Amino acid sequence: MQDLKFTKNYKNNDTLRNSFFELAASTFDIHFENWYQHGCWGEGYNPFSFVDGDRIVANASVNILELIIQGEKKKAIQIGTVVTHPDYRGKGLSASLMNKILEEYENKYDLMYLFANESVLDFYPKFGFKAVEEHLFSMDFHYKANPVEPANLRKLNVTDAEDLKLIQQFASQRLPVSKRFATDRTPGIFMFYCLNVFSDDIYYLVNENVIVIYQKENSNIDLFDVVSLNEMNMRDILNTIADADTEKVTFHFTPDEDKDMDLKSTMTNEGLFVKTHGDILYPVNVKHPITSIA
Repeated sequence: MQDLKFTKNYKNNDTLRNSFFELAASTFDIHFENWYQHGCWGEGYNPFSFVDGDRIVANASVNILELIIQGEKKKAIQIGTVVTHPDYRGKGLSASLMNKILEEYENKYDLMYLFANESVLDFYPKFGFKAVEEHLFSMDFHYKANPVEPANLRKLNVTDAEDLKLIQQFASQRLPVSKRFATDRTPGIFMFYCLNVFSDDIYYLVNENVIVIYQKENSNIDLFDVVSLNEMNMRDILNTIADADTEKVTFHFTPDEDKDMDLKSTMTNEGLFVKTHGDILYPVNVKHPITSIA
């Protein structure tokens, strides 16, 4: 381990950046190159890494963002892409990187958090993180056709330059999806999901000037995100993307409470760990937006 060097802020170093991308791809099947080429690596993303020669062998990335909690903004840091090359495991590299992150950002955040897989659930409590359960929201849906104004729904293609430009504009200027609980300043993470995860599920609602990411299977809609530049009515959005067969909508974020929406919630464990600073608490009975999970 004495030959390993710590490095960060290497976005513009082609050799180290490509090595990091290769490590993420080989370990987690996460592919960053297309995301990087489209200019989605912003100032809020910083990988902390160990390098052996010119090869990245361990990493923990910092994402600087804001959490919206009951309409108030809180400074937050989300840690992601915690990975060590198989040949370098068992040397305490991940622990060392976590300590470096905690030292650098001490007193600079209200909440720090991450999503961990089952193999490392005992690791993060050593650094003051506590496991937090989430709630997944859903509602029974009854479709109401609009006889006056038909829906104008256009599927977007991330390989089309104009469509991609529209998505990036919305990503950079959007309002948080909820006042109750949401993220802000996360265009880079959002664009990763658009390019790599939900590229076939992005739609533009022309009349509402809203981008919606969703999947419909049989009578169920999984709603992953609603991206708007202005205040929106969630019920109107749902009625636009639904059809007469729709019976249920599942929200993969925390929707605002609405008297016209009878929301149900079920507890879920997505491996969320949170470290708080001061008297700020992570809210209960919420779902972190799926399109800003690093």
